Amino acid sequence: MLNYKQLYYFWNVAKVGSITRAAERLHLTPQTISGQISELERGLGSDLFRRTGRRIELTTAGKLALSHADEIFQIGSELEQLLRNRSGSDELPFRVGVADVIPKSIAYRLLAPAMTLAEPVRLICQEDKLERLFAELAIHKLDLVIADRPLPTELGVKGYSHALGGCGLVFHAVSELAARYRADFPQSLNGAPLLLPGEGTAVRGPLGRWFSERRIQPRIVGEFDDTALMKAFGQAGVGIFPAPEVTAEEVRHQYGVEIVGRAEDVVVKYYAISVERQLTHPAVLAISQAAKQALFVDAAPVKALQVR
Repeated sequence: MLNYKQLYYFWNVAKVGSITRAAERLHLTPQTISGQISELERGLGSDLFRRTGRRIELTTAGKLALSHADEIFQIGSELEQLLRNRSGSDELPFRVGVADVIPKSIAYRLLAPAMTLAEPVRLICQEDKLERLFAELAIHKLDLVIADRPLPTELGVKGYSHALGGCGLVFHAVSELAARYRADFPQSLNGAPLLLPGEGTAVRGPLGRWFSERRIQPRIVGEFDDTALMKAFGQAGVGIFPAPEVTAEEVRHQYGVEIVGRAEDVVVKYYAISVERQLTHPAVLAISQAAKQALFVDAAPVKALQVR
């Protein structure tokens, strides 16, 4: 088993580049530091330093060990701060990253069950691009990421994608446009003014294939990463826009629009991405269960897809 005291000595030496300076910082003798690092190297079966004249340098194995040690001691520092800040409080911090392409109403519906637990939860929510959220998850600054796609393998981040469910798309428009294009849907969308989610959204590809298979060429008048902004343009009568079916009633009331038609075979999927293979955080469990039992009632059973 890894000796974390020895790893801590190695980490300090690697940071300052000198056994003597690290010994002064730790109030130990250089011989103690050197002996502990030698034991660590024997245990790992690799040399972590090499001597170049009077200096020491990290080996390839040492550089790899340093990157992991940085993460380990950063997590330890965050844990210490977290527990100190919690003193006197029974609230369980729940740090969630929400992809900026997720509709706000969907994010709220997914996260709301976490706020009704018997044990109080303090939700710490941030919205950002998925790549940045995955990086925060990798260093344990987030407990969960809500996304519209699984964790990509090419990012090199270890994590698990838990499917929450999915639903079809509904096209909306102001009453004038809805009346004009509702008949003969979806062929009526050929040449129709359309507002679409941006290229960075997971649904854009399937939606494009859906149009192509039906030989429909809409007139795309706007593309939006922010779905709320897309709906605002739709509310102004600029064009027809799609939204997840589970939000159809809400969209109609909030934006004063009508349904033009449904594309039930274009499925919008949502995922809870964590560093856990088996979900254990009570707030994450509440989100997963509520999504399958209420929000996405037709969702398939949760499957954890590992990405290393």
